[in-house]
Amino acid sequence: MPMYSFREMKIQDYKKVFDLWSETEGMGLNDADSEESIAFFLDRNAGHSFVCMDGDEIIGTILCGHDGRRGFLYHVAVSEEYRTGGVGSRLVDMALDTLRTAGIRKCHLMVYRENETGNRYWERAGWLKREDILIYSKGT
Repeated sequence: MPMYSFREMKIQDYKKVFDLWSETEGMGLNDADSEESIAFFLDRNAGHSFVCMDGDEIIGTILCGHDGRRGFLYHVAVSEEYRTGGVGSRLVDMALDTLRTAGIRKCHLMVYRENETGNRYWERAGWLKREDILIYSKGT
């Protein structure tokens, strides 16, 4: 892998991170992805979310958090021209390491059914596709 740098995500990264998410096919964005919401998430889950940098450009992201029992990954994204270089795998490994350190032994993620690129990635990476769980959502 070329010499990219990896570091914890900061709220100051928001504009560049949101731009990457917006350009990533299959990424679902909504009001929960506002700067205020992401700031709250990063604060609540300090030390678990990361970015990958190529110089000053953010080329990869991962949001990671836990509820004290299970970990969750959100918005794993790598710029298209940097895919297949190990950036996504490294981000996932970093996030999972922080969960293990926090005593979390299982992690979940959600991928839209029609997100072929994302589903292919997670299956190749050895993640178990669950067919026995339905997810229900409701605004608060």
